[in-house]
Amino acid sequence: MTTNYEKGFRSVYSLAAHMVLVTKYRKKAISQQMLDRLNIIFNETFQKWGCRLIEFNGESDHVHLLFTYAPQVHLSKLIANLKTVSSRLIRKEYPEHLAKFYKKPVFWTGSYFLASCGGVTVEQLKKYVEDQDPIR
Repeated sequence: MTTNYEKGFRSVYSLAAHMVLVTKYRKKAISQQMLDRLNIIFNETFQKWGCRLIEFNGESDHVHLLFTYAPQVHLSKLIANLKTVSSRLIRKEYPEHLAKFYKKPVFWTGSYFLASCGGVTVEQLKKYVEDQDPIR
């Protein structure tokens, strides 16, 4: 079995995580168009942090992100930045749609789920994220 390791200045590593972000009050506010836009936003944000989005998908009330990151990345700061940037841009670009669900300028709940990918293979997680039910 061959593992693709990343190389840093003083490190060799293979770090991957599975993250789930949920909409505020678990409202079914995410449309397919918004999901496509979130994919772009997350990709761009991960690149700025030196990370890589492996797989992205979601449903109308949550999204799954499978990504790799370097040891020097502070995950709590990365996640805060991902949530802030995506919420700000989505609220700016889809104000009429979100007004049906929220009176205040909110999008994500304050919490998140994050798991390292050591218990299952990345391929199993990738398949799980790919198999999310499509938005209806």
